[in-house]
Amino acid sequence: MMDRFNVSRWAVGHPALVSFMMACLFLAGGYGFLHLGRAEDPAFTLKNMVVSAQWPGAGAQQMQRQVAEPLEQGLRDIEAIDVLSTYCIPAACVTQIFLRDDERKERVPVIWQKVRNRLSDLAPGLPSGVALAANDDYADVYGYVFALTGGENADLIKTSEYLKKIFQAVHGVGKVQISGEIPQQVTVDLDPQQAAARGISPDQVARSLQGRSTLASGGSVDFTTVVPLNVSGALDGVQSVEETPLAGHAGTIRVRDIAQVNREYADPAPSLIRYGGRPAVVIAVAMADGADGLALGRALEKAAATAVLPAGMKLTQVEDQSRVIREAVNTFLIKFIVALSVVLLVAFVSLGLKAGIIVACSVPLTLAGVSLYMGTEHIGLDRISLGALILSLGLLVDDAIISIEAMVVQLEQGRSREEAASFAWSHTAFPMLTGTVLTVVSFLPVGLAQSTTGEYAGEIFWVSAAALLFSWVVAVVFIPFLGVHLLPEARQPSQASRESRLTGMLRHMLGTSLRYKKAVAGGTVMLLIVACGGFMFVDQQFFPQSDRPEVIVDVAMPPGTAIGETDAAVGILEKHLAGSPSLRHMEAHIGDGAPRFYLPYAPATPSAAHATLLLVAQDLDAREKLIQQVEAMSLPAGVHLHVQRLSLGPTADFPVQYRIIGPDPDTLRAIARRVDDILRGTEGAVSVQADWGNRTPSLTLEADPDKLAYFQTDRANVAAQLQAAISGEVAGDIPDGHHHIPVMVRAARPVRSDPGLWTNLPIVTGNGVVPLDQLGTIQVTTDFPILWQRNGELCMTVQSGVASDIQPATVVQRATPAMEALRMGLPAGYRIETGGDVELSSTADSAIFAFLPLTGGLMLLALMIQLQSFSRSLLVLFSAPLGLIGMVSGLLVTGAPFGFVALLGLIALAGMIMRNTILLVDQIQSSHQNGTSLHAAIIDATLTRARPVCLTAVAAILAFIPLSFNVFWGPMAIVMIGGLVGGTALTLIAVPAFYAVLFDRTATTAEASAHV
Repeated sequence: MMDRFNVSRWAVGHPALVSFMMACLFLAGGYGFLHLGRAEDPAFTLKNMVVSAQWPGAGAQQMQRQVAEPLEQGLRDIEAIDVLSTYCIPAACVTQIFLRDDERKERVPVIWQKVRNRLSDLAPGLPSGVALAANDDYADVYGYVFALTGGENADLIKTSEYLKKIFQAVHGVGKVQISGEIPQQVTVDLDPQQAAARGISPDQVARSLQGRSTLASGGSVDFTTVVPLNVSGALDGVQSVEETPLAGHAGTIRVRDIAQVNREYADPAPSLIRYGGRPAVVIAVAMADGADGLALGRALEKAAATAVLPAGMKLTQVEDQSRVIREAVNTFLIKFIVALSVVLLVAFVSLGLKAGIIVACSVPLTLAGVSLYMGTEHIGLDRISLGALILSLGLLVDDAIISIEAMVVQLEQGRSREEAASFAWSHTAFPMLTGTVLTVVSFLPVGLAQSTTGEYAGEIFWVSAAALLFSWVVAVVFIPFLGVHLLPEARQPSQASRESRLTGMLRHMLGTSLRYKKAVAGGTVMLLIVACGGFMFVDQQFFPQSDRPEVIVDVAMPPGTAIGETDAAVGILEKHLAGSPSLRHMEAHIGDGAPRFYLPYAPATPSAAHATLLLVAQDLDAREKLIQQVEAMSLPAGVHLHVQRLSLGPTADFPVQYRIIGPDPDTLRAIARRVDDILRGTEGAVSVQADWGNRTPSLTLEADPDKLAYFQTDRANVAAQLQAAISGEVAGDIPDGHHHIPVMVRAARPVRSDPGLWTNLPIVTGNGVVPLDQLGTIQVTTDFPILWQRNGELCMTVQSGVASDIQPATVVQRATPAMEALRMGLPAGYRIETGGDVELSSTADSAIFAFLPLTGGLMLLALMIQLQSFSRSLLVLFSAPLGLIGMVSGLLVTGAPFGFVALLGLIALAGMIMRNTILLVDQIQSSHQNGTSLHAAIIDATLTRARPVCLTAVAAILAFIPLSFNVFWGPMAIVMIGGLVGGTALTLIAVPAFYAVLFDRTATTAEASAHV
């Protein structure tokens, strides 16, 4: 069939059409490349939802038993839920729902709707007063972040809303988020004693104010037009609140007679933001799906420059994703030019000027086709797709070199250019296609892996597959066409008869290898065993650290700490860092996390005891200096810092984690201390901390049931009045533009802040007003301020960061002996689980390994179709590990870690080696079937394949050298370089020996010598 219709001959015979196709491909591909979307990272589905519950007055243990446990039990039977992680604090609990990592992204919205439906069903069964809320909106990346400073918070918010409208009008903007608003409120601070003396309760004040703030209509009158009838007297400011009448024992009084009324910011504020140590509001912009990040960055910069700000205010851009995208695209272009230059140089030196030009033309032709495919599939230019293109630059020249080299050999043997062109199809096209399919299939597990990591890195399969398949089309259609028009005239056969010195050396080495074939095969197997052993000394990694200049400093105070104390601790950090020459921007988020400005970054859960300091360094060297400066600071006891660089891919918030699970909090705390000690004694572990903290004081009103009954009241009524007096009660609101300011009725500050005065708080009962101490006594107890549970079991996590030159897997490995000894001595019902990056890496690898049987089966099928020999197909398949020898050596020499990205390189390496092997085996089989003895066929085929194999290897190795200095792709490049050096040599020396061992059982040493 290959001879009936020769595509290469057809291309040569239709020069006008083929030239037109090439021109169209260049133009369309170039246009498509320029209009591809540009982003920093490919999107991946965040498979987690947060369900929060509020129950004023409840303690942490009460929240856990009466709210968290029923919620978890009700949600547990929903399909696809993997982990329910819940923490409970007084008056609130938060359940983080994590789906199975292999859940398909298309089903995630459906599952979240099922969760919401289940919450609606569960709500009536929860205690009265519990309010539920669900949020799964975490996937947006706010890559363009602006800080607004120079005014009061209310004025900053008003100006930021003006800026939000400007940004929303910019083409390519998805969402705009404003952070940092401190809610305003009108406070009515009552003097409880004075109010009680006048016969007025706080509840009566709240009802009166609520009545004046409720929207009321008097109807309408139908004259010639409809005239509405309104009722005046609604609350419209502080004065109207002060003048609100109240009915007391001695007649009507005003609110101002028994309370201080003020308009002020909420105290304590739910969260605070500072930029450069100054109060700030943050405006964060997310890019719309498929938009061009570079164009959006320029448009936002222009919009910000034209905005009119009030005097004294300043708008500063803290994060600019377009800058990162621009650097990534420029890096690709530089790598492309370098790789193309390398290909040109290799082709020029080995094949000549004109052959080199032909090979060089294959690169832009292939990339033009790939850009059209990416545009059709809505794949933009991002970290993964650009990396796939750079990876392809080292692979896509293989077929072009094989094709043009076959033509050159045919020309050297005296054939015409048209005959040499047709040879590219009839003798090399199908083996090349099989080799290309093998390489494409080797990436299949990455493209099909049902995991977050697989979704993140899946483009590596689709883009590389498109590049390799397009390169095959170019090699059999355009390369022969260009070869006919650019290669020189056919040479005389006598000129090709001279054997080069290198060829003679290789012939001698092959003869020696075949003479001692069993020793060579055995030695190769031993080298593979040594390489596998050496792999144990290679550092393991999940995803490498980012080359972005940001430093994230998480400030963790003891759970239960007030936001004022957290603010003071952050202030110490800001004071130390102010004016540092290494620092470009400093943004502090107290009580809340920073916006998700970078997809792999997970913002911290809101907590008064937590703060995030976002530091943007001048460059990478300055980043390391900042980290050293922060780690050298002296901080008050109880302040824990977690300093982290961003990761180039999905990662855990703490890379090293150990979960202690069991029924008793105190036992968990005791085990956690021992885990803490082990980690602190492990080299490389830093910022060790637990997520529970220690017991803290707690106040409890021990109510007397008999007195409650005597005074005709109950616990709920007493608790509600205490809540209103100490925390406050919302009594309506006042309109302010399109905002509404709540009116808060509460006791005066001296009463609220002094528990000693609470005993005299007047409590309204059925038998009149009585002081609180008539109903019970206030006692001090201790309790854990926060309780964590995981899938219904109490769980305490001890976690740590790692030193800059240490991998998380290395820390876990060093801690394993002591941790295993601790596990052996745990009480019944308790266990320790390893989490963090090690767990994520295992999950990601498992998702890939699950497709290895399918991959192996498809490879074997392709090989059987090509070779039609089970034993030869297995030989090709088992040649894949030959790259391990050079790979392990390269990683050990350079000290580079082996992680997910390096795994991608190993897959590509296996595909390239199998491609070379199948071409070699096919050549041996073809020569042997034509009557040549097996030893002669092995030597001749190897000599024939040596030049294209070496040329493609050299081109790929040199093309990967610039990539080896890249933070993200460096380990992969080292894998490819080391593996190709060793794999190419073994393909030319060891594979022939293996072939002889397997298929030549009759040859003698003399016969082997005769062919040397």
